[in-house]
Amino acid sequence: MTPFAAIRAVDLEEKLALFDEPWQPKIVARVNDTLVKLVKFQGDFVWHQHEHEDELFLVVRGRFTLKLRDGDVVVKAGQFVNVPHGVEHCPCAAEECCVLLIEPATTLNTGDVRSDRTVEHLERI
Repeated sequence: MTPFAAIRAVDLEEKLALFDEPWQPKIVARVNDTLVKLVKFQGDFVWHQHEHEDELFLVVRGRFTLKLRDGDVVVKAGQFVNVPHGVEHCPCAAEECCVLLIEPATTLNTGDVRSDRTVEHLERI
């Protein structure tokens, strides 16, 4: 079997149907040292920052507000926002929002904060 035999398209809606719980990121792919994750937002997350990692949030379905200390950014389906390392932020979604995250494999979902929302070991789906 060649390494290319395992290459196939990833259906985001199919993957999103595999879980319901908010704020529990799931790995859907790895590109070198970067993970591609899916997560569902609902409600408020925690204020946090990532000292060394940038994050990209691409909204697949719904909308969320990225709270920042100097103003909020609303991100809708088909849009993305990049959060540079060191920027304190808090994602919030009034209704379920499905997001694709692109971030280094070292990124802890709650960054510099430990809480009941911290996910140490991510499931791959």
